[in-house]
Amino acid sequence: MPMMTVNEVSKLTGVSIRTLQYYDKIGLLKPSGHTESGYRLYDDTALEKLQQILLFRELEFPLKEIKEIVSRPDFDKNKALEQQITLLTMKKEHLEDLIGFAREIQAKGVTRMDFSVFDTHKIEEYAKQAKEQWGKTAAYREYEQKAAGRSKEETQVVMEKFMQIFADFGKLKDTAPESATVQNHVKKLQDYITEHFYQCSDDILFSLGQMYASGGEFTDNIDRVGGEGTANFTAEAIRIHCGK
Repeated sequence: MPMMTVNEVSKLTGVSIRTLQYYDKIGLLKPSGHTESGYRLYDDTALEKLQQILLFRELEFPLKEIKEIVSRPDFDKNKALEQQITLLTMKKEHLEDLIGFAREIQAKGVTRMDFSVFDTHKIEEYAKQAKEQWGKTAAYREYEQKAAGRSKEETQVVMEKFMQIFADFGKLKDTAPESATVQNHVKKLQDYITEHFYQCSDDILFSLGQMYASGGEFTDNIDRVGGEGTANFTAEAIRIHCGK
């Protein structure tokens, strides 16, 4: 299937062009490419990811959480879909109960003070459990184990040294990102993450790089210590390192 323009995707999915542009801006759904004029293009892989995003949105997940879930290298699409189906079925049954309750009031008037039909506790509990499962990746569990063994002071030192790596990236911004100097610094970042947080494969590193440059808190913090543009420079150096 040929790639689709942002206008075609909007017509196909019902998602506004402005929303698709916003998803690109925050790094939630990047286009697969661009036309010579700079217009966004989307392939089947991007459309599949958009379907996942829309399902999570239908379940009222915040965009920040959706981004964290679908961007993980070990994201299990089949497992997520199974859980989404369960949640949507629970919501359907809840709506059917509400409709039945409303029709009873319409037909008979208020005959009983029953508020159980409005209870969404089971849905919320299942959604909470699902989020916890998505959050407990192998990398996250490793991070928790390492973090648990450090004192507050040790954690502060680890984070200060971590941010210093980005400050050093800022000093290298005038150097070509593919240069040996910059690529050695990318390896330093990868090794530091592996040593102090979790095993940082090239796939995980690449996902982190995308997150660093996606805007928001990560980008702001990196640019704060390294100067404006450091996050994007770091992401590009990581992309080259990972051969993407």
